[in-house]
Amino acid sequence: MKQLKLLCIADHVDPLIYCDALKKRYGDVDAVLSCGDLKRYYYEFIVTTLNVPFYYVLGNHSPFSLERPKVEQNLLQNLFQGGILTDGRSVYSKKLDLIIVGFGGSINYNNGPNQYTESEMFFRIIRLLPTLIWNRIVHGRYVDILMTHAPPRYINDKEDPCHKGFKIFRWFLKRFKPSCMIHGHVHLFSYNNKRTSTFMDIPIINVYDHFILNIPLNGGTNE
Repeated sequence: MKQLKLLCIADHVDPLIYCDALKKRYGDVDAVLSCGDLKRYYYEFIVTTLNVPFYYVLGNHSPFSLERPKVEQNLLQNLFQGGILTDGRSVYSKKLDLIIVGFGGSINYNNGPNQYTESEMFFRIIRLLPTLIWNRIVHGRYVDILMTHAPPRYINDKEDPCHKGFKIFRWFLKRFKPSCMIHGHVHLFSYNNKRTSTFMDIPIINVYDHFILNIPLNGGTNE
């Protein structure tokens, strides 16, 4: 079975990625997925080096938000134009036959521009329901990869106010059953830190630094 090889990144400029050996190490990846909180220069380096599709969501440290009208005038010049923003969207790649649904930001802990309450994230998901249903009708499934910045509540998250996950993501996983979910936000400071959990037989993967995800076309995952 043909598989897609995806380079997933989040939160930290990884010296294994930001180096002259990137093309040699990961020149065979089909796409790059960023779960947020990384700098534009890092994205530009990866895109120009690998020359593959690049998908991303916004992290909670982004100085602007898709949901706050007061920053709309600054949105275009701040977004990374070399990539495809999946934040609050469902994106289908015909070339890869891959459906990615993305939700950036974190739980609201100090009213920052890219932070959301549970209710706000709930309505972001609700607004996407017609598209998810359309995916099911046209492509035979709702979503392949759920890509977020924050984790689901009680899965790979923490108990401090900043790093709690969203409960609504658990509902999304139960209802739409993606092949996997990737997220960032929770930093892993040791190779011994747990990176992958399972919920409803769905792998939930913290892609802090970088992670190689192998996903069969329209199938499950091989980490």
